[in-house]
Amino acid sequence: MLREELRPVRLQLELLKPQMIMDERGIATTVVMFGGARIPSPENVASAKTPALAELSRYYTEAVTFARAMTQRSMETYGRDFVICTGGGPGVMEAGNLGAHQAGGQSIGLSIVLPHEQAPNSYVTPDLSFNFHYFAIRKMHFLMRARAVTVFPGGFGTLDEMFEALTLIQTGRMKKVPFILFGREFWNKVINWEALAEAGTISPEDLELISFVETAEEAVAIIDGWKSNDCA
Repeated sequence: MLREELRPVRLQLELLKPQMIMDERGIATTVVMFGGARIPSPENVASAKTPALAELSRYYTEAVTFARAMTQRSMETYGRDFVICTGGGPGVMEAGNLGAHQAGGQSIGLSIVLPHEQAPNSYVTPDLSFNFHYFAIRKMHFLMRARAVTVFPGGFGTLDEMFEALTLIQTGRMKKVPFILFGREFWNKVINWEALAEAGTISPEDLELISFVETAEEAVAIIDGWKSNDCA
C-alpha cells in the first residue's frame, strides 16, 4: 500500500471511507468551521504566545456558541442536516466540536497527519473522526456537503481553506452558500479585499460572496435567512 504506484488507490480509499460512513449515518449537509489551531480557550488564554492571540480567544467562545446553536437545529432533522464539520484539531476546531457535544449532537472531525499541532480533539464524535494523509481529499470532504462555511481567525491553513472554497464558489464549481467570516477587524487587517476589486483581479460583486460577523447570533441569522431564501 505504501508503494508509489499505489498512490491512486490510497487517494480513492481516503475519499471512499468517510463517504461510506457519513452516508450510513444519514448525513446530508454540514456546517463547516475553519479556524486557527493556536487560538486558545478563555480558560487557557495565559498560554497564548502573543497578546493578539489572547485577544482572539473570544472567537473560541463564539465558535462554541455557534456550533451549539447549529447542532440544536441539526438534531431537529435527526442529525441529517447542519452537522458541524471541523478540522478535528485544537483551537477553533475544538471549540466547534465542543459546542456540538454540549448540545448533545454529533459532529465531524477531518484531521490531517502533521508533524505538530494536529491531533483529534476529544469532542469529535468517535465514529465521525477521520485522519487524512492527503490535504486534497480532506478539502473535498469539507465542501462536498457544505450548507454553510464559517471562517474564524487563523493562519496559513485557514487562509488556504478559505480561498480554495471562495474560488470554487466564484468560478461556479460549488453552489453558493452562506460564507461567513468572524472578525471583520482581523480579516480587513490581514487581507485588503477592496484592493483586489480595485485592481480588477476580482470583480466587485465577488465581495458580495462574503459576510462579516462578530457573534454566533449574527452568523445563525444569516444562515436562517439564507435557508428562507432557498425555500422561497
